[in-house]
Amino acid sequence: MNIDDLARELSELFGNKQTSSNFASRYVGKYVIVRSVTEGVNFGEVVQADETGIILKNCIRLWRHRPLDKNSCWYEGVANSGLAIDSQISVSVEEKAIIEKYSITLCTDVAVKSIKEHTPNAQS
Repeated sequence: MNIDDLARELSELFGNKQTSSNFASRYVGKYVIVRSVTEGVNFGEVVQADETGIILKNCIRLWRHRPLDKNSCWYEGVANSGLAIDSQISVSVEEKAIIEKYSITLCTDVAVKSIKEHTPNAQS
């Protein structure tokens, strides 16, 4: 038994089922925008997440992002309404691991469609 399994069993035994890895794992299978210090702002589907990092599949970096809804701002606005036409994004990569502190913002279905359909930009 590894240390993570032991910690999980002890947590369940003593009634604390909301460990940090359980908390982050609730996003598995959902489309999110992830912000981190060195990796910037990325969009993708969560494969795995815990307090040490997150793995996204079909990951797209949002280089220059403005929300479609001009009454909102930042990447939270993008997570709600999608990307404005002048936003710049990377091509999709199959999988990306971000191994550092990060934040997760859940995307609406409208935003997911908008980001997936946005044309990637070449880096100049």
